[in-house]
Amino acid sequence: MSIVLKERPIIMIGHERSGTTLVMAMLGCHPRIAVPEVVWYYTRFRPYLYTYGDLRKDENFRTLAEEMVFGLKTPFWGMKVNPRTILDEIISDCKERSFAGIYCAMHERYAKEAGNKPRWGEKTPHNLFFVKEILEDFPNAQFIFITRDGRDASADYLESAFGPTNIFCAAESWALCQNAVKPWRKNLDSSQWMDLKYEDLVRDPGKLLKRTCEFLGEEYSPAMHDFFKSDIAKARGTTKDHKPLGHATSDQYIGIHKNLLSIRDQRIFATVAGKELKEAGYELNVEPAEIPEEQAALYRELDGRIRAATLEAPEGHIVYESYNDWLIDQREERKRKGIWKDSDVPKNQFPIGHPHEEMIMGQRAWRKWKEALSIKRRYVGKTAL
Repeated sequence: MSIVLKERPIIMIGHERSGTTLVMAMLGCHPRIAVPEVVWYYTRFRPYLYTYGDLRKDENFRTLAEEMVFGLKTPFWGMKVNPRTILDEIISDCKERSFAGIYCAMHERYAKEAGNKPRWGEKTPHNLFFVKEILEDFPNAQFIFITRDGRDASADYLESAFGPTNIFCAAESWALCQNAVKPWRKNLDSSQWMDLKYEDLVRDPGKLLKRTCEFLGEEYSPAMHDFFKSDIAKARGTTKDHKPLGHATSDQYIGIHKNLLSIRDQRIFATVAGKELKEAGYELNVEPAEIPEEQAALYRELDGRIRAATLEAPEGHIVYESYNDWLIDQREERKRKGIWKDSDVPKNQFPIGHPHEEMIMGQRAWRKWKEALSIKRRYVGKTAL
């Protein structure tokens, strides 16, 4: 089943710390486009739909809808809704009994609450791993892929409260994302796929926003330049990880790796992701470093340990992470109830079994280390944006 909308969905993707949130905030200020907070729906739910059983059964479909509706990082995207009735309202608005039906109903409800806007978009960086599935669900969706110099994105990532904790793992993540979209950049035509460089956007936002509107078939609106006045930007702009959203666009964050990454770190990046950096149109000015496999394994282990240990740190993501872990527990609970069994797992279902499965699905730390360090879950508290 698929849903073809007259007002085509807009999907914003890119490696984290590449400007995806900036584009989200800008497009959300367009008078015809509504873009809610990041949702991680495709990463959290789409590969694991088999764990909900037959969605034609009311109970199974309601379970999926309930976990999606109540699992938003920002409760109900800030919409004024009745928590007792919102689930039934979303289910009644579904165009079909499917994941895509719930996903679409949620976004249409947000667009209505945002001023009856006719069109919606969605920004989850790791949706770049699920372009195939998005096209299956919404064949006429349009994609905007935001790229930023991987060294700057990595330096930014290392400063964040949720990203990799060493340059090796940051570079590995960036390269993985760049490679994931190669087939789609090649095969989707210019009416469905747009490449946007962060550096071009912040240097000349007017030019890039006009080109973006042309791609989307929308009239250009100067209101997009006032993104920093929006509720989303105001909330994000108060956090350490998203301070740039608190003011107008600036090119001051271009080239930050020159001051934040040591020469050795730049050489490590060149080893891990130099090929992808060149392919993206950026110049390398250092020689790659030699990294034995045992050193690479150590980088990965240290990253896993530190990620888990810092979940409860200031501006950590323990509440967000606890819900992700709860979702995984619910899959196993449904298995115990007989709703699904091992033979129901689709063959070659991405990202199941992938070495970076937890990273792809949006986990901020890996279960192995959360359990080893006895990290306790917390479902109430300040939620990091």
